[in-house]
Amino acid sequence: MTIDVLPRSRRGVYGIAVTSELTGIGPQTLRLYERRGLLTPARTSGGTRRYSDDDLIRLARIAQLMDDGVNVAGIQRILALESENAELASRLDGPGDSPG
Repeated sequence: MTIDVLPRSRRGVYGIAVTSELTGIGPQTLRLYERRGLLTPARTSGGTRRYSDDDLIRLARIAQLMDDGVNVAGIQRILALESENAELASRLDGPGDSPG
C-alpha cells in the first residue's frame, strides 16, 4: 500500500480535456498558461498533464484577472503576491500564536 503525500486538493487527477471542459478554457490556452508559468500541472510518467482541484481554482482566478483586462505579466505578478501574502498570513496564524 502506498501513501500519497499530497493533499487531495493538490493531486493531479484531471486530464487537459476534462480541465478544459470544467473551466471553459481551451487546451491550447492551458498549454500557453503553463509555458508562461501561470500554473504547473502534475505530469504522469508518460508526460501527460494532470490538473488538480487547486489548479482549477487558480485557473478561475486567472480567468477573472483576464476578464478584468490584466495582461499575462500582470497576472504572474498578482498571483505571486497573493501566494506570498497567503504564506505570510499562515505564518502569523501558525501554531502557538492563539491567545489563551
